Amino acid sequence: MELGKELAVLENMFNIIVEFLVTYSFQILGAFIILIVGYKIAGWVSGLVLRVCEKHDLDITLSKFFCNVTKILILTFVVIIAIGKFGISIAPFIAALGAVAFGTSFALQGPLSNYGAGLTIILSRPFVVGNTITVKGVSGVVDEIRLAATILSTEDGEEITIPNKHIVGEITHNSFANRIVEASVGIDYSDDPLKAITLIKQALAQRDDVALEPFPQIGIEEFADSAISIGIRYWVPTKQYFQIMYQVNLAIHQALKEGGITIPFPQRDVHLYSASAEK
Repeated sequence: MELGKELAVLENMFNIIVEFLVTYSFQILGAFIILIVGYKIAGWVSGLVLRVCEKHDLDITLSKFFCNVTKILILTFVVIIAIGKFGISIAPFIAALGAVAFGTSFALQGPLSNYGAGLTIILSRPFVVGNTITVKGVSGVVDEIRLAATILSTEDGEEITIPNKHIVGEITHNSFANRIVEASVGIDYSDDPLKAITLIKQALAQRDDVALEPFPQIGIEEFADSAISIGIRYWVPTKQYFQIMYQVNLAIHQALKEGGITIPFPQRDVHLYSASAEK
């Protein structure tokens, strides 16, 4: 008895499936073909947009943005056309999506603010891919600007993801392709500071990885207790910051040593008084 009921249910389901396929087979096939062709066209058109942007030397971030927007718009129209093959009106879907968007907007304030900030960055272009930025104490080279986040990389091979809402509205330092090195070295008061400055300039000039624009700045920074402090400021590629800084420090030390310039150590004069002398 139970077996007969189960067979009847299966037969009924089979009949429903067959009837559905017979009724909508051409619509399903047509919708599937439309989706495939539409996907191909979207990829081809977005690629064409990217090539046109590159041909006109448009920024890579804007180029990718226009490319992605074009692809999304075409795929949206393709999906609407595919749904229409079934004779389904899209008006109820749009109304439902509006209601869902309104209901979830409060829960999605964080992600939506990131997207809004990302769009602001892409359109206003305070920095582009390849620039060196520092924001909220985080520094690195911009590898990619997405709608939700900006991706940075460091000299150590680290990848830093910053949500865009933490960039827009904050104080952002953009040093473009390079990063500044600020250092100082003390020389003895008996030595000639002009000679020391010349030796340091020569040491920097021998290195091809030290930027000439902006030009290195070298001069007397401070008259300290035990030495004259020579301030040094120069620019190096961000991805080689520490490597070049260590090598330049060694080159400056060697140049000063060979030039007879003394790098003194802190000194203090200590006066001793005996108890008998005070009496």
